[in-house]
Amino acid sequence: MTVGTRHPIPGVGVVILRRAETGVEVLLIQRGQPPRQGQWSLPGGKQEWGETVQEAAKREVREETNLEVDILGLIDVVDLVDLPNTHYALIDFLATPTGGSLQAGSDAADAVWVSVSALSDYALWSETQRIIARAVDMFEP
Repeated sequence: MTVGTRHPIPGVGVVILRRAETGVEVLLIQRGQPPRQGQWSLPGGKQEWGETVQEAAKREVREETNLEVDILGLIDVVDLVDLPNTHYALIDFLATPTGGSLQAGSDAADAVWVSVSALSDYALWSETQRIIARAVDMFEP
């Protein structure tokens, strides 16, 4: 291996769904840090040394939303490539809330529950939209 060789950065994203009177809701966070600062997205972030991807997913959710979650399954893996500086391999999970009270924290500027039918009101990355749709299909087969 050449010294200075760059590698993709592993990260996690979590689609947290819950049933509400108005239908299925998804938890969105407004990113407080780059990349995509100020934009709406899913809770998530970088995997840390020594933790599994599921541990990373739970930690990131806790840090960004103050919620505890149960991971239900893997949705997909997405590459976020913006060369020459950025290449993330994002491992996306489906989860449901099991505890805590919603509160934006850490890297999140805001956190809100949004009806899946109202997602068009948020300017989401096309891959985030696709991942949420896939998660909803898994959640309500």
